[in-house]
Amino acid sequence: MPITAIHARYIYDSRGNPTVEVDLTTEKGMFRAAVPSGASTGVHEALELRDKDKEVHHGKGVLKAVKNVNEQIAPALLSKLTKFGANAILGVSLAVCKAGAAHKNMPLYKYIAELAGTKEVILPVPAMNVINGGSHAGNKLAMQAEIKKRYGLDATAVGDEGGFAPNIQDNKEGLDLLKSAIGAAGYAGKVFIAMDCAASEYYKDSAKKYDLDFKNPNSDQSKWKTGDEMLKLYKSFVEDYPIVSIEDWFEQDDWDNWTKGLSAVNIQIVGDDLTVTNPKRIEMAVRKKGCNCLLLKVNQIGTVTESIEAANLARKNGWGVMVSHRSGETEDTFIADLVVGLAAGQIKTGAPCRSERLAKYNQILRIEEELGKSAVYAGIKFRNPQAA
Repeated sequence: MPITAIHARYIYDSRGNPTVEVDLTTEKGMFRAAVPSGASTGVHEALELRDKDKEVHHGKGVLKAVKNVNEQIAPALLSKLTKFGANAILGVSLAVCKAGAAHKNMPLYKYIAELAGTKEVILPVPAMNVINGGSHAGNKLAMQAEIKKRYGLDATAVGDEGGFAPNIQDNKEGLDLLKSAIGAAGYAGKVFIAMDCAASEYYKDSAKKYDLDFKNPNSDQSKWKTGDEMLKLYKSFVEDYPIVSIEDWFEQDDWDNWTKGLSAVNIQIVGDDLTVTNPKRIEMAVRKKGCNCLLLKVNQIGTVTESIEAANLARKNGWGVMVSHRSGETEDTFIADLVVGLAAGQIKTGAPCRSERLAKYNQILRIEEELGKSAVYAGIKFRNPQAA
């Protein structure tokens, strides 16, 4: 597959921050890929390259990464992430994968399945953000009606990932709201709850405790919780609500509590900041029995090949795999093809609100239409969709 040209530029992601887009040209045409970016990032994930010029885009510019693609990666197709930035490498990697599919005259998801050794492609269960923080907006979903009733019209603002942002005072209140809305919509027993705790964001390393009031600069230190107290809280949530999955419930290096927690509950425990799609971190989590599901983010590791290897490593050890977006997304739909091609069974790509989130769901609908009667949906087998 001879590549005739590679060109990068900067565009804007869903939060209005610069990101990298790459055009790769072969005899089959031009293939374009755009790179997402996270707001809550693990300290162990591959590093983006930002310009750090405070006078331009508040230091978040990506002109250095763009220059690396155009002047160094393009001529040599090198892959030294620390030098060029994971955002530069990933843009090229995604575009190369799309071009490879075209050269084999295959849909992208089938090409990914071939690369991964997947025997049967599977449509994923969506893990949709319903409640998150962010800026003001609204729509007419049933959930909005429930939020309006309790919190008023302004509470139907949506966050970075399309979820609602009511003025909820504690976590239990949010779970009560979700449980009530699921019941009111007639989906009790059919729709379940997953939590992304992002515990590294509110872990106080100096005290080795968790501050659930971390947004308050004057939070009461006497109310900070130990790992044991957090686990007791999580177990009460699992007992009282239809929770099937919890992500990043402890700080990314708080291994003792990850291990203790996994043996204490019988649900999916997802590692994001814990594993950062990195084989070394995955292997460590396997050894320490820290979690049982990998959150797969292509920009955490930097290339499609390494992402596939991470997914296969996780499954080899009996884990589930959930393919994920980032909070700073683009209209690129690559992860929709990725989740189907890997037969991962789960995708986390935001609420059915905001076009950069819906683009992925719409691509899955197109894939389902193309598969026709041969389409297989993961359903209740989402944790191990390839099981007999």
